[in-house]
Formats: sequence, C-alpha cells, structure tokens
Amino acid sequence: MPDTPSDTLAQAERRLYLAFLEQGLTGWLARLPEQLARGLDRRRHGDLPAWEKAVAKLPTLPASRDVDLTGDTVTVDVELGDADRRRCRNLLEILMPWRKGPYRLGGIGIDTEWRSDWKWQRVAPHLSPLAGRRVLDVGGGNGYHAWRMAGAGAAFVLVIDPSPRFHYQFHAVRHFVGDADDYRTHFLPVGIEDVPEKLAAFDTVFSMGVLYHRASPLDHLRQLKDALAPGGELVLETLVVEGDEKTVFMPGERYASMPNVYFLPSSRALAHWLDRSGFEAIRCVDETATTLDEQRSTAWMTFHSLADFLDPDDRGKTIEGYPAPRRATLIARKPGY
Repeated sequence: MPDTPSDTLAQAERRLYLAFLEQGLTGWLARLPEQLARGLDRRRHGDLPAWEKAVAKLPTLPASRDVDLTGDTVTVDVELGDADRRRCRNLLEILMPWRKGPYRLGGIGIDTEWRSDWKWQRVAPHLSPLAGRRVLDVGGGNGYHAWRMAGAGAAFVLVIDPSPRFHYQFHAVRHFVGDADDYRTHFLPVGIEDVPEKLAAFDTVFSMGVLYHRASPLDHLRQLKDALAPGGELVLETLVVEGDEKTVFMPGERYASMPNVYFLPSSRALAHWLDRSGFEAIRCVDETATTLDEQRSTAWMTFHSLADFLDPDDRGKTIEGYPAPRRATLIARKPGY
C-alpha cells in the first residue's frame, strides 16, 4: 500500500509507542505522552503549525521507490509528476533552514548547511559495527546521521532533539523513506535530561555537537553513560582547542556568534573528563578544523554561516578573536560485560 499523508505524523507516533514496547522501554513509555505534548506544544514556536501542515500536505507517494541509506546523500528515488515535485519542493522549503544532510528526495536535492556526510566518513570507520545494535542519537538534528546508522544495519535508532523544526524535517524525510528501514528509525522532541535516569538500554550512544552547549559537561557525560548498556559505546564529538590535558577554554557570551557555548577542552583534556566519568578504552579517532566547504550557506540554509563567523582578515580566528572551530571525535566504552 502507498503511504498517505496521515501516515507521516499520526501513524509515526503510534509506531514510536510500538517500538518502545518492542524494545522493552516500558518505563520510558509512560512518559511519552507528556514529552510529545511538551515538545510539540504550539506555544513553543509560532511557525510550528505551518511546519506540521507542510508535512501533512506532502502528496501520497507510489509504493515503488528506491531508498539508499548507505550513500553520502540520503536518497529516495520515487517517480513524481512535475506538479507533485513542485509541491514537494515548496513544502520542504517551508521547513527551512535545513542544516544537516545532504538529501535527495524524489529528485529534489537538499544542499544543507553542513556536509554531514564528511563527519560520518571520518567517524564510521572507527565504530563498533552498528548491525543489530540499539542506538541513541543525542541532539541528532533532523536525523541525517540516524538514517546513516539505519543504513549500517542498526536494529533501533532513536533521535532525540528538542527542536520542533528538526522533528518535522525528520518526518518529511520519513514520508519519502516510507517503510524501507522497517520503521527502525524514530524521533522524539526531547533533550538528554528527559531520558530516564540509569536507563542502561542502548548499545551505542552518539553525542555530536552537544557537549559545548552544556554548562556542566561532566553531568552530560554521566547522562550519556547512564543511557548506555554495560559495555556500550559512546561516540562523542565536540568543539575543542589545541593543548595538553590541562587545557580548557571558556569563551565569553558568544563563540563564533553562537550563544551558550561554555567549555572547549583540548582532546586530551576531554579524554581525561571521560576517564573521570568512568569510561574506559578511550581514544581520539579524529580531530579536524572546520572548513568553509564543510559548513556554509546554501539555497536551503540562507542565513549566515561559518564564513560570517570568522575574522575576515584571519580565518584562523573567530570574529571574537578566539581560535577558529575545530572538532574532535572520541570513542569510549562503558565498563561491563
């Protein structure tokens, strides 16, 4: 049967409940109604009703489609007439800005602000195989990396991110993907603080681009550890600075024009934090300066981006005079069997 517009939102919620039951997350299941209601409260954002309507208006798609979750671009090839393609493009544009990607949906290319595929290329070779694993993607944005995790064979992927815009972008992509991933990939509009304490349920937990927004980074690391099953793997990516194990930088009110940026450790200091938080087998698998090719304005993200946040006379510094963004990815394990 082809998907209908109502599948995208109404049935997605029912499938989320069923997935929690199937995964044995019964303690969390009881909290879902309140969390969904709070996360999608129309008072949170004036554009939320428009985003919801845009996803609901996506046209019915043919059952026959070719879905590729393994390539750099998350791609759904499905036959659309010219009118339906224009309609889809217009509705997807209502959900702008698109920050993580890229996507190609029904012949519509979504060139996102971030070349998120580059990050995945740097991280994926170092992961424990995701096939059959339960995965939590904390602060996962619109779900680009979650689709790649599903493409790598994960049995259950849950994206959590408090942004309602990302929730509707995820479900727009879900409308195109349909049942190609057997509905193993889900989105919940909450933050890590809404994950039940001591859950110990996930084989792999990703936290990419979150830690520097936390006023208490060690608390965040402990929350991530609590979500992991014994022996589970943490994939942690964050902004860092160069230095030794004692180097930690705290910027002023803004860093590269971003508010709420608190602590930027060196990768060696971050490894020390992980050790103090009880992780083991800690290793830094990548450290890379963010380039203007990886993060930039596009037709699908028309606002200021990295080029506007760097000193025009010295690209090695932010406009505030701080070291320009560089990111490190560390992988660690929660002790256990």
